Amino acid sequence: MTTLTENPACPGAEAAVADLAPLLPVVGHETLAPLVDGRRLPYANLDVAASAPALQAVADRITRTLPLYASVHRGAGYLSQVSTSLYETARRTIGEFVGARDGDATLIVRNTTDALNLLAGCLPAADGEPGRVLVLDVEHHANFLPWQRGADATVLTGRATAAATVAALRDELAAGAAAGRPYALVALTGASNVTGEVLPVADVVSAAHAVGTRVLLDGAQLVPHRRFSLAETGVDYLAFSGHKAYAPFGAGVLVGRRDWLDAGTPYLAGGGAVRSVRVDGAEWHDGPARHEAGSPNVLGAVALAAACEALADVDPVALREHEDALRERLVAGLEAVEGVEVVRLWADAADAVGVVTFTVAGYEPGAVAAYLSAEHGIGVRDGRFCAHPLLSRLGYGAGAVRSSVGVGTAGEEVERLVSAVAALVADGPQARYDVVDGLWIVVDDPRPVPEGSGLEGLLATAGPGRDEAFGCVPEDA
Repeated sequence: MTTLTENPACPGAEAAVADLAPLLPVVGHETLAPLVDGRRLPYANLDVAASAPALQAVADRITRTLPLYASVHRGAGYLSQVSTSLYETARRTIGEFVGARDGDATLIVRNTTDALNLLAGCLPAADGEPGRVLVLDVEHHANFLPWQRGADATVLTGRATAAATVAALRDELAAGAAAGRPYALVALTGASNVTGEVLPVADVVSAAHAVGTRVLLDGAQLVPHRRFSLAETGVDYLAFSGHKAYAPFGAGVLVGRRDWLDAGTPYLAGGGAVRSVRVDGAEWHDGPARHEAGSPNVLGAVALAAACEALADVDPVALREHEDALRERLVAGLEAVEGVEVVRLWADAADAVGVVTFTVAGYEPGAVAAYLSAEHGIGVRDGRFCAHPLLSRLGYGAGAVRSSVGVGTAGEEVERLVSAVAALVADGPQARYDVVDGLWIVVDDPRPVPEGSGLEGLLATAGPGRDEAFGCVPEDA
């Protein structure tokens, strides 16, 4: 493994970063992406904040597990017993990875969004009224919409600094308690999915617990990039996704205090969640089974547990140094290009994971993303990143371009992005681009689709129309 010993913002650091190797092997790292000029380059996946590729260790574990797969929990057959053991062992492994306390429950769900909706349904009422929830406007929609729909939610506008934002949270929590209307929950992102910046979680937990309020952490962007412990931080609930933690097999988790979960309405009504059923009612389980009706995603749970094991084996100092080097080089390299602006939340943010969002003057974000893909084999994300309130407040209602790195990212990929953006500003695109159904595409795109995929063309050309574009189009579209 190559390590970095100099500041990437200093002269000569480009070469040091370019030599950085991935910390862990991921599936698809050597996949060749076709370019519009006929060349093929190894695909530079700088979109891991949306979905991270599977670790090779995870793929290997799934391959070994598939022959053992069978029904779980009530099967008497040998493979059913093996699968049940695999599933429940995975639950324990995942809980241990995030420092679950002895009394915490670890629920296997689909993803972070699923976990947050589940917890929203368990939020206790106060005097017959929905429980009060305090959220920031910096949140991903997954940690915003469930509270907006089902709770008495207050949205607090983030301040210019992290310190001022925490102070505003503390003041609002204290005011609610003093008025006899305390908040039941603070729902907070662990790391911004737009900028990667991290709020001081310990300070928020201290302020919330001082007035009897619990804390939920959306760990989707934090857990794959930083060591985290429920027990050490005092966070009450944690949600995160396998597909962002190098285990894209359809599983996520909600880990936290059991009392709300045991008292809440079962998330799904169905088999496995009940002790007994009568024609006039049912007796529901407590614990994880209460909310895991139906046949569980055994392979997803096994995959996520394997990812947790692999990440736990990486030295946390090496993990942070690798990601910091890549992120710092991205920021320094992009800001050195005329007309490029890097998006920031807090001037005093003490930590940030590997997410860097930027704009290029004179180019729509979708055009930049299409250019990077078609002419340089780089995958990024463009749009408003399921964070519409935040992008609007910061003045990026037309969207931006997001690059993101992880344990499978090599320094060469970061350097390729910086060089590609510089070339765009200096020389413009070499291909022709147009907007079709709200999406930027290459005109007469010559790139082939993968053999055996069954595709007739690239997804962009068959994408949703403007009205169905998953909320990613600019505000003025």
